[in-house]
Parts: sequence; C-alpha cells; structure tokens
Amino acid sequence: MTKQSGLGQNFYLDGVDLSGDTGSASRIGGGLATVLPVPGINDLAQSRIGGGRDGGITWQSWFNPAAGQAHPTISTLPTGDRLATWVHRPVLGVAAACVVAKQINYDGQREANANFPFTIETQGNAFGLEWTEQLTAGYDTLTGAAAGSGLDYGASIATTAFGLQAYLQAFTFAGTSATVAVQHSDDNGAGDAYANVTGAVFTAVSAAPGSQRIQTARNASVKRWLRINVTGTFSDLTLGVFVVKNLMNTVF
Repeated sequence: MTKQSGLGQNFYLDGVDLSGDTGSASRIGGGLATVLPVPGINDLAQSRIGGGRDGGITWQSWFNPAAGQAHPTISTLPTGDRLATWVHRPVLGVAAACVVAKQINYDGQREANANFPFTIETQGNAFGLEWTEQLTAGYDTLTGAAAGSGLDYGASIATTAFGLQAYLQAFTFAGTSATVAVQHSDDNGAGDAYANVTGAVFTAVSAAPGSQRIQTARNASVKRWLRINVTGTFSDLTLGVFVVKNLMNTVF
C-alpha cells in the first residue's frame, strides 16, 4: 500500500451525501477520552488503565440552501444522535470513519472575500469514533433484492471471535421495505455459502434518508469474507454500509 492523498473523499450525515458541500475536515478523531491512574502500593511507577472512549468529526461546510443539501440538513441542530461517516475513498474495503454523535453547533462566518463557510462540530455519544471498512463502494444503488461483492479480510485475520459493529446510511428509498444484512463466508461462497452474521441485520428500511448502527454479541464468530445482502420489496434503494470486524474483545 502506497501513501495516498485526501482527494476524492466523501462525507455523509444521516443518509444525506454532503460531499459536494463540504470543504474540509479539521478533526476526524477518537480513542481514549481519559486514562485512569490506578497505582498499587507495590508499583514502582504510575499504573494506568483506559477510561471512556470518545471521538467526533469537525468539518467546514459551504452554505447551500437547496432541498436535501447542507443548510436544511445541518441547520436543524437536532438534540438527538446523528450518524456521521467520512469516507477516505468510495471503494469497497477502503477505510471510513463512523461516529454516532451529537451535533454541537452551526457557526457561520461571512468572510471578506464573500465566502460563507460554516464550521460544524460533532461529539461522539456512547460509542466513540470507529474506523470501518466499506462493504459498498461509498454507496450503491439497488433496484431490487441483491447481494454485494465479498470483502476478503485475508488468511492472517480469517475467522474472528469478537463480533462486529456495522453502520448503515440510507440515502434514497422507494418501495415497501428493505432489510439489509451483513453476511459471512469462509471462501466467498465457493464451498461455504454466505449466511447472515448473527445479530448483524439492520432494522428494515421503509423511508430515507436515515441511518443506523448495530453491533453483534461480543463473542460472535465472524468468518473471513463479508458482504451485504438486501431483501425486501422496493424499486430504489441507495445505501452505504460500513463494518468493523473486531480483532480483540471490544466493549462499549
């Protein structure tokens, strides 16, 4: 893998593609919010354990009042959770940062050159920021039930025993409902047929835009290959799915 630039990135918020209205990101970060000192009397130096996880995305947006664009999406300043996804490049398997977060502000600044940018901060709520892999190429558009392409985690990772987390961004929908599942296989379905990962089926989509986060049991077995499988009755569904396959015990 060679070094890469930040060109060609995407940004999604609650099932709305804000890529064209986003100028830059000043923070895409997460990890431990605190480190707790827990020295024992027999220690010869400070002992610490990890505390809570946190994270967030802060970005600059351009003023676009058109329906379904930046201003009507961000200016509502909802008090509930938002799901933000920053995609490095819209390619199957490429990294994307996902965070369930609170939107803190919507601060605009009219600059001397007549630019009208806004700076928006989100702060993670309950789960922190997670770096995921894409199970869609940014987002895919389906006209009926279909399965996605398989993503190979390689022989060095293969089957894991620590579950997964998955994120769904649903951009458009027409129909009755669509159920999106994360499936796994040992060999991309050649001899081991794809089947749903236990606990990795999203609530059925019946409207868009919208977003979801799910997680399996912490000890769920997850095989080497992953893909999405979409069933239901619909004529249009544009969706992005992003997954974290845990390589160690992960507790939220």
